[in-house]
Amino acid sequence: MYDVKEVEEAVKKALIDYEENKDKIKIGVSQRHIHLSREDLDTLFGKGYELHVKNYLMGREFASEEVVTLVGKSLRSIEKVRVLGPVRKNTQVEISKTDTFILKVSPPVRPSGNIEGSERLVVVGPSGSIYLKQGVIIANRHIHLTPEYAEKHGIKDNDYVDVEVEGIKPTRFYDVQVRVREDFNVEMHIDTDDANSTGLKNGSLVRIIRK
Repeated sequence: MYDVKEVEEAVKKALIDYEENKDKIKIGVSQRHIHLSREDLDTLFGKGYELHVKNYLMGREFASEEVVTLVGKSLRSIEKVRVLGPVRKNTQVEISKTDTFILKVSPPVRPSGNIEGSERLVVVGPSGSIYLKQGVIIANRHIHLTPEYAEKHGIKDNDYVDVEVEGIKPTRFYDVQVRVREDFNVEMHIDTDDANSTGLKNGSLVRIIRK
């Protein structure tokens, strides 16, 4: 038999939790990865090579089965760096600040796609290697929103907001870029350094604070 009082308390708590969390957004922790152009994919994996989907992320983007090795100025390397698909116009490597100490590179913090004049390194694949003259960045903190969520909360594409982090290491992220698109999930992306410094993990909840 169910205890009526316990059931009532559980329902009450669930409703309170829902009200407190309904407008929060989930965290997605982004590991180091690389996006490849068609030309560079051919060089690294062979002419006409097609990426194999490991799992879909959001929209058309997916983590592939394929990995590469990054080699920096120190000639030290980071292996098994995941390739994300589909192919892009330009190759882009996204790493964390911690990774730069291994590779001895100094990439700027940039929005995805803004690679002009960024850092360089060598990328090695199973069928060849490329010298990437630019394209290495530390991705800025950013939030993906659906148009429905953005409209409800009065937020527009390319707005900048602050984000409040609760929990064991409460803090606030300032000037977080917002991107709005039909095929996005509601999710904030941070790198492993930010995740470790705040105690956040995939699925953690944070709150947007309007500027």
